[in-house]
Amino acid sequence: MSYIPDLYSFLTHLQANNNREWFKANKAEYDSLRELWLADIDRLVAEMSQWYPELRGLTGKQCAYRIYRDTRFSPDKTPYKDYFSAGISPAGRKSHDAGFYLQMGPARLSSEIESGLYGGIWCPEPSILKKLRRAIVDNIEEFEEITPTQEMEKLFPGWCASSSLKTVPKGYDKNHPQAYLLRLRDFGKFHPADMHFFTDPEWPAHASEIFSHLKPLIDFLSYSIHEEV
Repeated sequence: MSYIPDLYSFLTHLQANNNREWFKANKAEYDSLRELWLADIDRLVAEMSQWYPELRGLTGKQCAYRIYRDTRFSPDKTPYKDYFSAGISPAGRKSHDAGFYLQMGPARLSSEIESGLYGGIWCPEPSILKKLRRAIVDNIEEFEEITPTQEMEKLFPGWCASSSLKTVPKGYDKNHPQAYLLRLRDFGKFHPADMHFFTDPEWPAHASEIFSHLKPLIDFLSYSIHEEV
């Protein structure tokens, strides 16, 4: 029997009781659910390692983010995240490169990101963003062969960007043929996955197969970040 309904139930109750007293009283359940979830992330990483060899040796624990929120600079002072999440790259969750991201949890009450599978790079430093824009423009034929494939667009339609500029960045013509891409602040893709997706015991294998369609994009972004210019 899948533990996922219990995980979503726990997170739903956490949404309504996001305080230290409630969490302390339910910590044993949280610890039990997290151990089961980490085992599934281990399985996911193992599946992805078949087509992404650089992930071999990586553990779910190295990918998993803490449930505790950093509230120092946020107006929202609730102490806990109401979702489980993991960042999957050769450096695990600590990578600043392009990579894969998974988030599991009930529907959000805010405009924050949703439960599902993500791939790409989010909120890169200005120097990295500038480098990626230049790489896309200079290698647009290669980029357009990678990104609009039929299967990728079916699984990850459009671009999932936190925000975009109102006009093209300085140094580019306002009518540039890649104006839309140049205005993006992130280069990411999103595949929605709710509780029903994760309730399937084979979800790590299914998620790996879905993620695999983004590997050419991840490779392009990672190479462009580290390319000497």
